[in-house]
Amino acid sequence: MEQLIYVIPFLGMLALIYSFIKNKWILKQSTGTEKMATISKHIQDGAIEFLRTEYKVLAVFVVAVALILSVSNSGKADSSWLISVSFIFGAFSSALAGYLGMKAATKSNVRTTQAARTGLAPALKIAFTGGSIMGMNVVGLAVIGLSVLFIIYSNLDWNVIKVINVLTGFSLGASSIALFARVGGGIYTKAADVGADLAGKVYEGIPEDDPRNPATIADNVGDNVGDVAGMGADLFESYVGAIIGTMVLGSLFTTLPGFESYKLAAVVLPLFLAGAGIVISILGTFFVNVKEGGNPQRALNTGEFGASGIMIVASYFIIKAVLPVSWNHGGFDYTSNGIFFATLIGVAAGTIIGLVTEYYTGTHFKPVHQIANQSITGAATNIISGLGVGMMSTAVPI
Repeated sequence: MEQLIYVIPFLGMLALIYSFIKNKWILKQSTGTEKMATISKHIQDGAIEFLRTEYKVLAVFVVAVALILSVSNSGKADSSWLISVSFIFGAFSSALAGYLGMKAATKSNVRTTQAARTGLAPALKIAFTGGSIMGMNVVGLAVIGLSVLFIIYSNLDWNVIKVINVLTGFSLGASSIALFARVGGGIYTKAADVGADLAGKVYEGIPEDDPRNPATIADNVGDNVGDVAGMGADLFESYVGAIIGTMVLGSLFTTLPGFESYKLAAVVLPLFLAGAGIVISILGTFFVNVKEGGNPQRALNTGEFGASGIMIVASYFIIKAVLPVSWNHGGFDYTSNGIFFATLIGVAAGTIIGLVTEYYTGTHFKPVHQIANQSITGAATNIISGLGVGMMSTAVPI
């Protein structure tokens, strides 16, 4: 069991290899006309320049905080100056995940547009592939970072509490980048969007996203740096935080009877599940297919449900293999079946939230039709209806 932890980094590498192969495939697709390629190049250059400027500022922040963490944790019994290394590694990985995802998006956008001129199926394939690159980069970098640091720190003759305390620096670094990237990119994309709309649609009567409006370039740059790079960093932070949070809970069980064969079983279980999730997610991408005239959302749901089903089965066997059948902590009895059922409820909850979101935002469902009908009578009824539907949409997820 102890040797299996060394397999986890290679599963993270598998995600990055998948992203690399898919990125090469996207580059082979047609960019369309010369004008399409030119506009796409402007958007890509603008997005890269924005991130370059943003990351220069963030680099100063990361170094400053790393120094503070190093000094404040040096010599502590339950921590170490190496928490600053975890922090830097987490910040770098988060920024890299956002950057790679943004690069893939700016390359796949124009190719999706060109493919849409021939049919729905090729357009969805390129669009989905471009998005999957972001997802695989996020999980791959996260799993590699967490597992490699965990292996290194575990071999320093530290107790598990100290190992996890130092490892949390990785999550802190990811969170710091996500905070600035999401806010910075979000502010830019909203400012550019409103500016393009005001200058184009309101004053000049130019349709939205029309190439005659130069502000459209800034608008699309904002979409890529905010909704892609910023979201990538945000997803990275959430993913890492969830794994480390679960590892902290698992550390409570390291000294209990039943864990003698491998004291860190409950600690590394989240990494095992994350590694298996990478393999299953790659398999799930093959379920996403649509025929001409079909429903793209249904194709995406097929991939999601297929991967979720396989993950449930895999989780059962992983949890059964890693954890003892039962154990007691604080007067409460725990079982591996209980852990599996908790995992099952999590998968179900995530799936239901996705379906509810689709219902309230899909163009072929009643809520959107209701807002559209209210829009006939003006902006006031549009805002009131939209706000009401938005509030109702939170009930089921909560």
